[in-house]
Amino acid sequence: MKREPGPPRYETEHWPEQVRLKSAEALLEILYDDGKCFRLPAELLRVESPSAEVQGHSPSQKRIVAGKRAVGIRGLEPVGHYAVRIQFDDGHETGLFTWSYLRELGERHDEIWQRYLDSLAAHGLSRDPS
Repeated sequence: MKREPGPPRYETEHWPEQVRLKSAEALLEILYDDGKCFRLPAELLRVESPSAEVQGHSPSQKRIVAGKRAVGIRGLEPVGHYAVRIQFDDGHETGLFTWSYLRELGERHDEIWQRYLDSLAAHGLSRDPS
């Protein structure tokens, strides 16, 4: 099968048609080319950042990030055709959120969020800033 010219896909099956930062609501809204729309809260994005600071270098090194209930998003920076760098108002901005990772966060939101809440509780941590 011959590949059409254009940007590399980077294992992304669906591409965003619209990306909107909703600062007042502290969320990122993404509409994909198949019509699915996800509204991702800044707190979820921050605590699940794909950065090494949060994810570590292996699953066993993943850090639980507490105290981010009120985190906001200062800005977005496109990275090529495959990702966006999110600039959070707590100074974190090292994670590259690929379109496929953002979609996974949207599709698995409830499961990922519950796992996060369970981790906080298991470690006696809070979503609220200390």
